[in-house]
Amino acid sequence: MGMTITEKILAYHAGKERVEPGELINCRLDVVLANDITAPVAITEFEKLGLNEVFDREKVVLVPDHFTPNKDIKSAEQARYVREFARKYGIINYFEIGRMGIEHCLLPQEGLVLPGDLVIGADSHTCTYGALGAFATGVGSTDMAAGMATGEAWFKVPETIKFVYYGKMPRWLSGKDLILYTIGDIGVDGARYMAMEFTGEAIRELSMDNRFTMANMAIEAGGKNGIIEPDEITLAYVKQRAKRPYRLFQSDPDARYAEVREYNVSRLEPQVAFPHLPENTRPVSEAQGITIDQVVIGSCTNGRLEDLQIAAGIMKGKKVHPEIRVIVIPGTQEIYLEALRQGLVEVFIEAGAAVSTPTCGPCLGGHMGILAKGEKALATTNRNFVGRMGHPESEVYLASPAVAAASAVLGRIAAPWEVIK
Repeated sequence: MGMTITEKILAYHAGKERVEPGELINCRLDVVLANDITAPVAITEFEKLGLNEVFDREKVVLVPDHFTPNKDIKSAEQARYVREFARKYGIINYFEIGRMGIEHCLLPQEGLVLPGDLVIGADSHTCTYGALGAFATGVGSTDMAAGMATGEAWFKVPETIKFVYYGKMPRWLSGKDLILYTIGDIGVDGARYMAMEFTGEAIRELSMDNRFTMANMAIEAGGKNGIIEPDEITLAYVKQRAKRPYRLFQSDPDARYAEVREYNVSRLEPQVAFPHLPENTRPVSEAQGITIDQVVIGSCTNGRLEDLQIAAGIMKGKKVHPEIRVIVIPGTQEIYLEALRQGLVEVFIEAGAAVSTPTCGPCLGGHMGILAKGEKALATTNRNFVGRMGHPESEVYLASPAVAAASAVLGRIAAPWEVIK
């Protein structure tokens, strides 16, 4: 019996020839990641160990991105705590305001995560890096502290669900729509502690930006990780960024899966997740007409360059509806700069949108766009739980950049073809 790509990566990092689902293993780590919310707890636990150094100064990555630029005194104190730790232990990959980005946009961009890696992060959306063919998963801050100290972590080998997407992608359909539809199909706990392997002809046609979006939201289905086998598109992205060797893994033809699900993408239309769960998905045609107060385009899910290009393409020469607010947040400084060079920022500002420095900000109800009681937002983010972006009686709808941009222009949830004929 063969192994899946997830099982092969775990076996390699455990120093074993093969592993089986349910097996408990100890693995070497390639990257240990944390942000300004989760790192302080991990740092406190690490300091209790009385060590003089982390296991590897290059493999520990710290990115203050959730409440930065600091929104208040408490967040400033947290960021300072992380900054002082990075200086004390000589952490090489520490990214502060001005050279930073949203962590899950930043690490692939900087070549810090590569195919075949095993990555843990004290952030649930660490699963984003599965788009590169890495095993990446979120952990608690205490596990992160142990990882910083030892360079190792233990895992239970997950079973794998294989998702096969076939058919030709219609115009305006994106990776965001595929993952929202999938979560709507299996539910927010449909892949609980399981690997979600995305494959099929439609996946092979997706850009890296779309693949990152899909892997990013595996956790919204309860997945331990999301993963896509590396191919020519992956390698074209990685080769210009990689600063160290990497390994390519693929699933065996006779690999064992807990389940296989197939979707014909040619029959799909853009999706909208209604409040208050990502599984509450419906086609955009069933959401058209819902009035909104705010649109957010950005986050670790959809703050990449292609996302901004799509949104700007729809908004160019148009104005934001006078009754709503629109906030655009590039995922990294590099993305921001390229958006400037391409004239995308000009499009957004002329349309009447606000463009922010990279931050997680409104996605978790942090800052840069908090909702008041009764307000509704359409966001390209990943979660729409009760109170996720502000007041407990506010509402969040999730959608792609194309739907978000169209909705920004019309002041209600709208399909992109309503704006671009």
